[in-house]
Amino acid sequence: MPEHLEAFDDVLAANDEYVKTFDLDGLAPRAARGLAIVTCMDSRIEPLDMLGLKPGDAKIIRNAGARVTEDVLRTLALATHLLGVDRIMVVPHTNCKMASATRDQVIDIVEQASGIDVRSLDFRLVSDQRETLLIDVQKIRSWPFFPPGIAVSGFVYDVGTGRLTAVT
Repeated sequence: MPEHLEAFDDVLAANDEYVKTFDLDGLAPRAARGLAIVTCMDSRIEPLDMLGLKPGDAKIIRNAGARVTEDVLRTLALATHLLGVDRIMVVPHTNCKMASATRDQVIDIVEQASGIDVRSLDFRLVSDQRETLLIDVQKIRSWPFFPPGIAVSGFVYDVGTGRLTAVT
């Protein structure tokens, strides 16, 4: 076994256990509930559980800050045309590092931790989370590559209570 794989021993052992009870074979690739969720990669967010969903109900797209990027728009276009999505939720969350740190702070944190200069990266930080959410939702609503009738709304997830609050 290659040496670098040892770093994954714990999750590969967990996968061996998962396989023993795996029951998603045959699950359709379409979003059974017609839902796509754009949310943050934060591990405090459990998209299926927080919305009463199960595997196969929704397509979930995650990135730092729940930002609507070109890649997210491309992925959503595929989901709406090929995978049964007819409604989209954009869900950033409270206490998000992308909404509380400055560019200089993020650059300093990375550089101090690794010595790597990341000044060339656009981290898509958020100075006003509500305003950014409104802009990102409008980005989806106005993108010309979605079929007509797509419902799009923005919500903020509270990591302290689990509650979603509609913003738009």
